[in-house]
Amino acid sequence: MAAKQKTKPDVADRLLVIGCGMIAREVLAVKQQLALDHLELTCLPADFHFHPNRIAPAMDQAITEAKAEGYQHIYVGYADCGTGGLLDRVCEKHGVERIAGPHCFAFYQGAAAYAQIGESDMMSFYMTDFLCRQFEAFFIKPLGLDRHPELVTDYFGNYEKLIYLAQTDDPALDKVAEDAAKMLGLVYERRATGYGDLPQALANAATTAADHQRA
Repeated sequence: MAAKQKTKPDVADRLLVIGCGMIAREVLAVKQQLALDHLELTCLPADFHFHPNRIAPAMDQAITEAKAEGYQHIYVGYADCGTGGLLDRVCEKHGVERIAGPHCFAFYQGAAAYAQIGESDMMSFYMTDFLCRQFEAFFIKPLGLDRHPELVTDYFGNYEKLIYLAQTDDPALDKVAEDAAKMLGLVYERRATGYGDLPQALANAATTAADHQRA
């Protein structure tokens, strides 16, 4: 008797998160943490962080393609992230939700906490686990600081502090952040944020998807 082939899960029953590549590891960690087995993740390029004008049109296309593939439950794994409301227009067009807040630096700290300290952080340069892992690739080489360290003042002279928003406790990442602060001539601060509002946001999206399936 031939072995029975496994049936591919119906994508209509899945929750597809279309997210920023900068939070991919964290979304997958929350998926495991909350046992969201029906959640699937696809990401737009992480370097859109530097090109927010590309986020909304790319998300529009990604959602259109996902719906064509049969996905009925889609969640946008972005905050506004510098799109100036354009991402919200895409969400409204397709009837989907996104993570609340202006950017990942806010939702990692929690919307309520960020609302209280955001203004005092105006002169601070934020780093996350992702940005620590990719500090050289995202900052040093693109800005030419490996070849022209004197440009540090031009790029970072208006900052006063480097704040590392730590999603995990990793001494290696701590060292990257501390060394970055020294190199940039900034006061160093570490905030252990964990995943902030992300778990609740994904849990709510999963609940909404389940409710729609039962309706």
